Amino acid sequence: MKRSPVVPARIEFDGAGVPHAPDFGDVYHPRAGALGQSRHVFLHGNGLPGRWQGRPRFAVLETGFGLGNNFLATWDAWRADPERCARLHYVAIDLHPPRPDDLRRAHASSALPALAAALVAAWPPLSPDLHTLHLDGGRVVLQLAWGDAESWLPQLLLEADAFYLDGFAPARNEALWSPHVFKALGRLAAPGATAATWTIARSVRDGLRSAGFEAERVPGYPPKPEMTSARFAPVFVPRRAVGHPLSARVAPGAPRTAVVVGAGLAGAACAQALAAAGWQVTVLERHAEPASETSGNRGGLFHGVVNGQDGPHARFNRAAALLAQHTYAPLIAAGHVTGQLDGLLRLAGADADLGAMQALLRAQGIPPDVVQPLDAAAASALSALPLAEPAWFYPGGGWLQPGALVRHWLERPGIALRTGVAVQALRQTEGGWSLLDAGGQELAQASAVVLANAGQACTLLESVGNGMPHWPLGLQRGQVSLIPADTPGLRRPRLPVAGGGYALTLAGGDVICGATAQLQDPNAALRAEDQAFNLQRLRRLGIEVEPDRVPLAGRVGWRTLADDRLPVVGAVPLPGAAAQRARELPRLPGLFVCTALASRGIGWAPLLGELVAAWAGGGPFPLEAELVEAVDPARFGVRRARRAQASGASDDGA
Repeated sequence: MKRSPVVPARIEFDGAGVPHAPDFGDVYHPRAGALGQSRHVFLHGNGLPGRWQGRPRFAVLETGFGLGNNFLATWDAWRADPERCARLHYVAIDLHPPRPDDLRRAHASSALPALAAALVAAWPPLSPDLHTLHLDGGRVVLQLAWGDAESWLPQLLLEADAFYLDGFAPARNEALWSPHVFKALGRLAAPGATAATWTIARSVRDGLRSAGFEAERVPGYPPKPEMTSARFAPVFVPRRAVGHPLSARVAPGAPRTAVVVGAGLAGAACAQALAAAGWQVTVLERHAEPASETSGNRGGLFHGVVNGQDGPHARFNRAAALLAQHTYAPLIAAGHVTGQLDGLLRLAGADADLGAMQALLRAQGIPPDVVQPLDAAAASALSALPLAEPAWFYPGGGWLQPGALVRHWLERPGIALRTGVAVQALRQTEGGWSLLDAGGQELAQASAVVLANAGQACTLLESVGNGMPHWPLGLQRGQVSLIPADTPGLRRPRLPVAGGGYALTLAGGDVICGATAQLQDPNAALRAEDQAFNLQRLRRLGIEVEPDRVPLAGRVGWRTLADDRLPVVGAVPLPGAAAQRARELPRLPGLFVCTALASRGIGWAPLLGELVAAWAGGGPFPLEAELVEAVDPARFGVRRARRAQASGASDDGA
């Protein structure tokens, strides 16, 4: 998908406070009122609230989010309906989203002040990403894709129950009403989906009909006498490939029960996301307590990534970091989790050029509320350390105690934790999966199983049968060091600082630093030479301590990581299957994996949990299709198949 910097909307307000878009020669809503139009055209035009009543989930897709009036009207109607769906998903695209100040001004006199204030407070950065926001206690999920609809629609993974076709008039904004856009709407429509728009342009009705909708004119909202309403009724609905993310869901009629194996960050994140989506979840943990392995560290970092290509790795990490910030900020503020979210510094290298760093962000369209380049003096002032090189400042980065986060997530209603339970085998059943102990006795059964037990996930998969996929995963030993607060001459960073190593100050004043990285090293004992290595790397961060004044203290753990340094998350491929594309590779029904979090478990966990819940429930997915494929466990089999094909072609050519 081609990415371009986001150009914010240029908005002017007339004497009556009505917002105008001078670049399109149009208004954002009629003088008669935004709320009235939203309710009549988009809610009533889609048969809402009646159509969502009694359903576990309802998904709306809007083209042209604008100032969010249609979303606020929908959210308000959902809250007021005692028979509402359990969860409302609202996905919207906008090429020119408003700046926060313009959004705040537009809603200064909102008829829905509390909801408008919540939207303004949660407004995401204007970076060219898919932003996921959880509102109303997580029961309302708002996903905002900044960019043009023609590029974004093929990347969205969802089935929309209702379409809000908004945006400026077709004559003034032709690209939003193009045949390519209408074709994509048909691809994203759920059975029985509806669509509505305020325009009656012939090209719009023809576009809807070409995409499989039956469109008609109905009474409009003043001053327009008519509008368009449509129902999805295609003559032919092509079947999705068996490996497509939306086809790998648990059967809609199956009980929404899931077992998660592993109670570390990965398992807890998956469990809470599934529970939030209405699943009854059992978590099985082989240790006596959750977060007993690397998730039990006293502190860990989370932040995004910048690189020159803004490729899948950087984009995935940015999406994860933005969701992590949105997720963790209220938990830290409420005291549920110990941590700090005042920003994080990552050193850029002694030869880094500040001008080049700024130019890179401009070219990629990454705004300063995501990341900022700082010279050494500014970075030193923020960190209270004598830093000697420029740094990237991530305002939404920080640190937290992962064990506290795991325990908080596992306390969510709908989750039952069972510790001291070792799963030794999986058995597919008619209705899902059975999990067995070493003696072959059943421990639990469910419609869905999520293997979130690090490297042992592959071991469990071997019990399913011959031909199970082998993924290039490694086990990396890491030792972190703890420097007591009263260590003579200790400089404590005001913010977490990373670069080669890292350092963060815990709530009590102790400093954690690290971490070492040794592959295939089984030694669980703290080693003096590893501590010396950690302390030596602190010098780059402006922290000098005498090694003989620091007691040998810290923690050893093992990280599971894939060879491409991305997690392995999604539906497990069918044994022995091969395909040239991940979405063509058939999957084992109801079996999912979430592993290889490497050293980024805290930053990745919220996004990975949402991703697993989307796989199991059929979307909407929190990532665009390109990034879902980048972390899909099927990617390794696809690479092998492509290499084999290339090798065969080469042999034939010889």
